Formats: sequence, C-alpha cells, structure tokens
Amino acid sequence: MMKIKHCFFILISFFALAMPATGFAQTAAEKQVADAVDTLYKAVVDANKITLSKLTAPQLSFGHSSGKVEDKAAFIEALTSGASDFTSIKTSNQTITIAKDVAIVRHILNGEILDGGKPGTVKLGILLIWKKQQKQWILLARQAYKVP
Repeated sequence: MMKIKHCFFILISFFALAMPATGFAQTAAEKQVADAVDTLYKAVVDANKITLSKLTAPQLSFGHSSGKVEDKAAFIEALTSGASDFTSIKTSNQTITIAKDVAIVRHILNGEILDGGKPGTVKLGILLIWKKQQKQWILLARQAYKVP
C-alpha cells in the first residue's frame, strides 16, 4: 500500500511540475505579437506619432469602452493632442491566439490617465486584432469594455 501511495505522489508531482512549463510557453509568433502590444502601449504613453502610425493599419477601427469608435487618424490625433493622456499602462491576464497571419489578443488594461489635467485610473478589458504584413504585426482593430 505504501508503494502505491509513493508512486501516486511521484506521478502527481511530475504532472504538477510539467504543466506550468507547457502552459506558459510562447511560440515565436506569440512573442512577436506580445512585443508589438508592449511597443503599442509604450507609444500610447509617450504619444509617439511615428510609432503609432507604423503599428496601426490604415483601416484601423479603435473602439472605446464608451462605445465611441475612431479611425486611425482620430486615434492618433487624440493621443498626440493630449485629448487622451495615458501616463502609464499595465496589462495582465494576456492571451494570444494565432490563426495564420492574424492574432487575437485579450488582456486586462490598468492605466493611469490625466483627464483634463486631473489624474485618474481606468480598468478595461481589451480585445486587439493584429495582422502580419510584410513581417510586421499591424493593429487592425481594438475594442475595450469596462471591468468592475
């Protein structure tokens, strides 16, 4: 009986150690998309017009949690004019799904903002759709929703 318990313990330990390694492994494409997300959010915080332009598709559809939808020009203008001013962005619970040259990214965004000069915070669920074009991932669409 002791031998069976010992074997069972070893088997359970093996699976417990093996699961996290396979559960968190990222493919090369997933790593590229994760890097593109990080670069996008750095450009949002920095209001970097050149990087924002390079990372977004001409037909960008950028949906806010309020229901407002912006095209590429309006999205970049809001950030670079200061109308939308993020001072920091952190993401959590990110998942990335790749389907050929399209990536679906979901995560929770916690941001610090200046709204008319007044500091505030936002917590949003985010869906990003990226498409690989000429070896670069480009943002096609984004939709945000409020998270309690």
